[in-house]
Amino acid sequence: MKRKATAIWQGSGMEGSGLITTQSNVLNNTQLSFKSRFENGIGTNPEELLAASHAGCFTMKLAFVLNEAGFVADKLETTATVTLENGSITASHLEVSAIIPNISNATFEESVKDAKENCPISKAINATISVNSNLTN
Repeated sequence: MKRKATAIWQGSGMEGSGLITTQSNVLNNTQLSFKSRFENGIGTNPEELLAASHAGCFTMKLAFVLNEAGFVADKLETTATVTLENGSITASHLEVSAIIPNISNATFEESVKDAKENCPISKAINATISVNSNLTN
């Protein structure tokens, strides 16, 4: 399986602007600029997109790991915060809240660890990955 996205940029790094389009067209000529990346401008940025992909990937992987252990979550909610420092992605912090009937805290924590270590985005990024988890059952 291959997925793709296209970025177009015009102008200098600070004054220029760009557009990002994904294969699915969920993002379709979505604005990208210096201000949307480093300030509070309108549009998206690579770090926000990485955070979204990490949150989605981790959450789906956690659902699969839980299923393999015999559990189905009523709800999994993950927020990812990606840190950009000195031109490098240095960290991705995941905050996951889960509602899973009849699961022990130990089994949940093992599942979270497995998902953190084995989701494809975690494997792809060269950064510190941390997780805080909260279980309701």
